[in-house]
Amino acid sequence: MKILIADDSKVMRQIVTRTLRQAGFSGHDLVEAVDGADAFSKVQSEEPDLVLSDWNMPNMTGIELLDRLRASGSTVNFGFVTSEGSPEMRERAANSGALFLIAKPFTPEAFREALEPVLD
Repeated sequence: MKILIADDSKVMRQIVTRTLRQAGFSGHDLVEAVDGADAFSKVQSEEPDLVLSDWNMPNMTGIELLDRLRASGSTVNFGFVTSEGSPEMRERAANSGALFLIAKPFTPEAFREALEPVLD
């Protein structure tokens, strides 16, 4: 399976990658995007099975990315890995079609719980 990690912070992309491995998802092909616009382009070219996106990014936010993907007809599995997890954000994410929102700081267990139903 292919997982696209979209975050404007290189360090955070590395942390997400490490946490995926710690959670037991080391056998997947990982692709990185530096913001929402880059992620939108890479969903088209790379055809990932899952997008893990930050919420706040320049050029196109994560929620704008999700809305644009859905408007374009994409049904790619989508989840947020972000620093905030307010009830309003969770509701907005779910209403736009996100499968989950993992708030930082996160654990390998949180990744396992969120990703196992998606990747199985």
